[in-house]
Amino acid sequence: MTKISSMNDLVGPLFGAAAFQMLHAGVELGLFPLLSEKGELGDEEIGAALELSDRSTRILLLGVTSLGLTEVSDGRYRNADLLNGMFADGSWEIFADIVEFEARLVYLPLSDLVESLRTNSNTGLARFPGPGDDLYHRLPASPELEALFYRCMRSWSRLSNPVLVAKADLTGLHSVLDIGGGDGVNAIALARENPGVQFTVVDLPGALEIARGKVEEAGLSDRIDTLALDIFNDLYPSGHDGVLFANQLVIWSGEDNVHLLRRAYDALPEGGRAMVFNVMSDDAGDGPLYSALDNAYFATLTAPRSRIYPWSSYEEWLREAGFGAVHRAPGDTWTPHGVISGVKGAD
Repeated sequence: MTKISSMNDLVGPLFGAAAFQMLHAGVELGLFPLLSEKGELGDEEIGAALELSDRSTRILLLGVTSLGLTEVSDGRYRNADLLNGMFADGSWEIFADIVEFEARLVYLPLSDLVESLRTNSNTGLARFPGPGDDLYHRLPASPELEALFYRCMRSWSRLSNPVLVAKADLTGLHSVLDIGGGDGVNAIALARENPGVQFTVVDLPGALEIARGKVEEAGLSDRIDTLALDIFNDLYPSGHDGVLFANQLVIWSGEDNVHLLRRAYDALPEGGRAMVFNVMSDDAGDGPLYSALDNAYFATLTAPRSRIYPWSSYEEWLREAGFGAVHRAPGDTWTPHGVISGVKGAD
């Protein structure tokens, strides 16, 4: 929980939009990759390399340096150690995708948060053309944004995949149904770490077309299938002893989530396991900050009733759907992801 104890503490919330835009500018204009390559540069060298005027260069450098993204000494600028670490370990590409996702898909709809809260609906969706009352059904009307969405969703998944792989217990399972599995990134990661398990990725046709290419590229076509179906109305296929909802149950209402979990329960054999992987909020209702701020995206854009839920909600829903032996497995990274699971036929 973040405490506000002085007016200075209000600077971040008050100018948060500007803070993000400074970060976005540094990414989009190529400042951080430039400094990663060159080590350190003066302002004139930076302006020339980025083709910016002196005024623009100074505004950008003051912004990113005040935020701690870059450092300056003797008039020469360099990336913060954290950013240099991202370039060194290969995670910069993931981070840059996330920044682009926030800038191009999320930023403008966030300005509709007040109206979304007043009307209890995803008012920001009106900024996207097409039919349907959720983002996923409207994206096909904007092919460029749809491609960006799935590319960035893959980066979001790559960011959180270490938690999923570490915390999803597939011991004893033979075949897992990956509900809303998108382009297959989660199934691919889990298949690599669990060589004895088969997977079936379930999603909309557009996502599955991408998934099949990713699965083939990963050399896992013999272990990962795809299946297009309506996850709310079509029967889930039998023959699976695990069902995974990865980053899926944040999209729907509590009632919808119980419905989906019951469908999983009906499809599973005795001893079968349902696993839910999401960003979680704390039961106390005071954080973490990541979940609190990310919730604005779910409030304004994703679907009419989407939100980040506390751990206790998933516990209640799993039990209401019939599962027992409910188990929490929080992650231990900077993102508040975790896995909560239940077993059919267990007390």
